Amino acid sequence: MALQHPSAPSCAASPVPRPTARSGVVHVNTRHTTRYTVVGNHLAQHRELSLVAIGLACHIQSLPVGALIGIKFLAARFPESEHRIAGALRELEAHGYLARTRERLPSGKVVTRTVSYNQPGTAVTAAPGPSRRPERPQKPTPAAPKPTPEAARPPAPTPGPAPREPLPKPRTPDPERHRTAAALLAELPRHVPGLLLAERDVHRLTPAVVAWLERGATPDAVRRTLTARLPDDLKHPAGLLAHRLTALLPPSLPTTPVAAGPDPLQTCEGCDRAFRAPAPGRCRDCRSDHRKAA
Repeated sequence: MALQHPSAPSCAASPVPRPTARSGVVHVNTRHTTRYTVVGNHLAQHRELSLVAIGLACHIQSLPVGALIGIKFLAARFPESEHRIAGALRELEAHGYLARTRERLPSGKVVTRTVSYNQPGTAVTAAPGPSRRPERPQKPTPAAPKPTPEAARPPAPTPGPAPREPLPKPRTPDPERHRTAAALLAELPRHVPGLLLAERDVHRLTPAVVAWLERGATPDAVRRTLTARLPDDLKHPAGLLAHRLTALLPPSLPTTPVAAGPDPLQTCEGCDRAFRAPAPGRCRDCRSDHRKAA
């Protein structure tokens, strides 16, 4: 009988880890030491962003400063079309992961400045300064020249993304206009199925529609403005409607002075004849006779 070795493994270890759950993904993680990017779960597991937008945000955050991220450049780099890439960039802007501004150079050329945020709501900070010098230097150093006021002035911080413009509000409360505006927003899916709004979005956008009605816009005109030329891949109808209600707000109706009516009828104190005047007294003929007699 062959000699048995109880300490020897019964079979070779499998390179695939055994799952700790009955179903679902199993992670095989390797610690990165070079060429990696830290991405927050708030982005990777975002509930409202599309997969194209999440992947595009991860790609942009992995690029070095100064890399090109124009729509045409990204469309040439990835299989997605320019239309889908443009929609993903708009999603990232709407959720604070991207800010794009157009600036005119001294040469007259217009360029697009893009700022990527790995955490929405943070402002752009200045580059870190030099390392701190030791408190007790071993060798005496000559006194540094006194800085000029221009050099001592700290650099102005670069502003973050501009805040969104608030929605318009009506000047005076009007329950009838409020009911009309709420019904207009709730019935938009009957005209365009993609404009189905949540109840909280209807409550939030109703005052803006009331402001339009208050300025003389008819419900049909408001509906045509909100439903005209919608994008094919509309994913955030509430955000699009809020932008249109704010950016396309019509001007207030001009205030026309009320025409003054005729003077009231008065009874002449001299001849009892009726005449129009702002206050009681004599008619024109009696005033003339009175002046002649005087």
